[in-house]
Amino acid sequence: MRWNYTPVHAASVADLARAAGTTPVVAELLLRNGLAEPGPAARFLAPTLATLGDPFLLANLDAAVERLLRALRGKERVTVLGDYDVDGVCSTTVLVSLLRRLGLAPRYVVPRRAEEGYGLSRTSIDRALEAGKPDLFIALDCGTNSGEEVAYLRALGVDVLIVDHHRSTEAPAAGALLINPHVNPVAGDDAWRFLCTVGLVFKLAHGLLKKLRAAGDPGALAIVLRDYLDLVAMGTIADLVPLTGENRIFARHGLKVLAETRRPGLTALMGVSGLKSDQGIVPSDISFRLGPRINASGRLADASLSVDLLLSEDAPFCDATARQLDTLNRERQDIERGITERAERYVEEHFLESRGLVLFDDDWHPGVVGIVAGRISRKYNRPAIVLGNEGVMAKGSGRGLSGFNLVEILGACAHCLDSWGGHPMAVGVSLEKSRLEEFRAMFDEVIRRGRSDDMTEPGLELSGWVEGVDVTEHLMADLESMQPFGMGNPEPVFGVRGVRLRNRPDVFKELHFRFAAEDDGGRRISGVAWKMADRLPPVGPALEVAVQLNWNYYNGRRTLQLELLDWRLAPAAAGT
Repeated sequence: MRWNYTPVHAASVADLARAAGTTPVVAELLLRNGLAEPGPAARFLAPTLATLGDPFLLANLDAAVERLLRALRGKERVTVLGDYDVDGVCSTTVLVSLLRRLGLAPRYVVPRRAEEGYGLSRTSIDRALEAGKPDLFIALDCGTNSGEEVAYLRALGVDVLIVDHHRSTEAPAAGALLINPHVNPVAGDDAWRFLCTVGLVFKLAHGLLKKLRAAGDPGALAIVLRDYLDLVAMGTIADLVPLTGENRIFARHGLKVLAETRRPGLTALMGVSGLKSDQGIVPSDISFRLGPRINASGRLADASLSVDLLLSEDAPFCDATARQLDTLNRERQDIERGITERAERYVEEHFLESRGLVLFDDDWHPGVVGIVAGRISRKYNRPAIVLGNEGVMAKGSGRGLSGFNLVEILGACAHCLDSWGGHPMAVGVSLEKSRLEEFRAMFDEVIRRGRSDDMTEPGLELSGWVEGVDVTEHLMADLESMQPFGMGNPEPVFGVRGVRLRNRPDVFKELHFRFAAEDDGGRRISGVAWKMADRLPPVGPALEVAVQLNWNYYNGRRTLQLELLDWRLAPAAAGT
């Protein structure tokens, strides 16, 4: 594995550390994130809710608020349809909860993936209308391109509001109020251009409450908008949007609200996920524990189950539903494990020379291939599309790497595709099976044209080098100011010099190992390595290790832990 490190000018690091009142390690991370000026750097380190922008600067938000006010005043019938992923589920929960507290009784519908497909489909609309025609239909995390579906609703006399963040290569749906910064950008909107849908719904809620409070509405005055940040943080982190600008504010404060959440549904879900709120909640807890359980219902059952859970105040119902989602998640994991194993065989046997991977099997479930695509992309260091069977169609998901915009890549392959969309790092794709080979060749060719170097060998981008004696709790405290890590603010990977092992690593589950490293002063630092049991570091020689730093909680104690990503002999040891 290549270790890539681009030094940052030492004088620039020292100057920023002094001006921003931080340490050289943090200053180097800030510079790598493009924050060279003391003012923006200081705001990044201490993001405050008070710096959130005026929601009415968002295109069409004022008109959307006025339409909601009309619905509130007239006690209108409102139907909310939200996508079945974490962002869509949290968006639906926030808006339905808010409207209920303001006196409406909105119905909500989540598309049934297997029967109705993705987004604002005619079949999902018809199911929503079975309970009666609403005055206002709100689509969340979908609908930007749904021109025919909007026209259908408008012909029935239904007003349509769409809140979405997906990019569009087509003209947006006419006849609907659309809040989507990618479709309707405005000057100076960098802070919120990359909000996911739940972030946009929060802005909509903020605008609505501002107008209601200005009018002295008692219901609006009683609502604490900060209490919704737990859901905003979950959708923001799970949807892989950049954790910069207002997304960073939402994630930083929302994680604190999540750790203290009073929602019975979230408390139950955290319980079955093995999370302990007194240890704090970090982005990986959403990405690998809470998020997959919320997603499991949409992938294998009915995603409205997750909305039911998050909205409920009934503790026994929440406990039972959380256990049901946990069971579905285990089923999803079993299915994904089998698909991943077969997908890896396909790559090894047929596609090792491909720069971009397109994998398909008739037996694969389209609802669970997204995580498989992520695993394949990371393992082989290439953009990957993994597709399952849906009749005459192949349908699935893609995951990308830093430096590749999957939306643009698929745009260059659009003539092969029936539908596609998403974000630079995560997309959904549908095409006729007969065009699979054509798409596979085009996808690979577009990536080859855009990247001339050999990228197939995985590489580690080091954020900095430190000595083993400097890996301390003080360093961890410094890094806390950079949290939360995620897209746009990657978790740092440090190269650490001056460590060695005195004892053989302890292998567990035949895949992983624990170890105790020792710095040049003889201090021991514990560590863990995942899926590296086939490559144990030697005992005795001086090592260089590439690690991420985290806390390990055990028996009520918190200790510093190295998460080993790679190791190599130190130059002196290698030369002996």
